[in-house]
Amino acid sequence: MQLSYRLVNAALLLASIVGMCFALYLEHFKGLEPCPLCIFQRVGLMLMGFVALIALIHNPRSNLLKRIYSGLAGLGILWSLGVAARHVWIQHLPPDQVPSCGPGLNYLVEVLPWKEVLSQVLTGSGECAKIDWTFLGQSLPVWSLVFFSILFLISIWQLLRRY
Repeated sequence: MQLSYRLVNAALLLASIVGMCFALYLEHFKGLEPCPLCIFQRVGLMLMGFVALIALIHNPRSNLLKRIYSGLAGLGILWSLGVAARHVWIQHLPPDQVPSCGPGLNYLVEVLPWKEVLSQVLTGSGECAKIDWTFLGQSLPVWSLVFFSILFLISIWQLLRRY
């Protein structure tokens, strides 16, 4: 049995929606404020979901276009995967090596050029090292890393499979 191109894109889109709903649930109903790295992880997840939505609606006949959509979705979730890996790394640093807390993301966006904002956010800060939610003994960035890894593997499979 071969999964259809549209079905896989629908699954990626659904995963993106579920992931964002869970993030917003934790933020608005559980009171967990997202750190800058969490916000950047959401960007990649939304990008993957947006590309999957376009691919689902367009449903191209050309294998080249299918691969382009799959590659773009893969790049979006790869961004989230990389940021989540960085987040996990920061959380596992010894307390004396954790970067100090910096200004909020809103302030950085207003004051600095985008290149510097990206640089400072990806460096992480003390607030990114704080673990305020766990499930089965693992922090939210660890679970995000697992989730993004699965989505990335699906995107790569979609990119490389035969149609």
